[in-house]
Amino acid sequence: QVLLVESGGGLVQAGGSLRLSCAASGLTFSTFAMGWFRRAPGKEREFVAAISRTGNTKNYADSVKGRFTISRDNAKSTVQLQMNSLKPEDTAVYYCAADRASSIAPSTARVYDYWGQGTQVTVSS
Repeated sequence: QVLLVESGGGLVQAGGSLRLSCAASGLTFSTFAMGWFRRAPGKEREFVAAISRTGNTKNYADSVKGRFTISRDNAKSTVQLQMNSLKPEDTAVYYCAADRASSIAPSTARVYDYWGQGTQVTVSS
């Protein structure tokens, strides 16, 4: 059984930082591209960042470029999202996802095979 468990969410003031982590189990982690998505209240799910199997390729949404950094540790089967300079519009539930097929870092949600339950990030103004 594949499990993706996110952690690290919380409440932070605008301009602050949070570090999300996603722990994966039940899969050969190094063979999966990993992504982060988010869903704000009343909005569609949107792509945030993705990283290839080896970590050599990273992909970011324009809205988070320069503020967020995705990384992975294949030895620990974890993927992280370092979020700096947070804005109120970053408030959302953040989801970790795993894609078995891609050799790159896909931004399209439908290609991902497994999803976590999400962690809430709230940025106050």
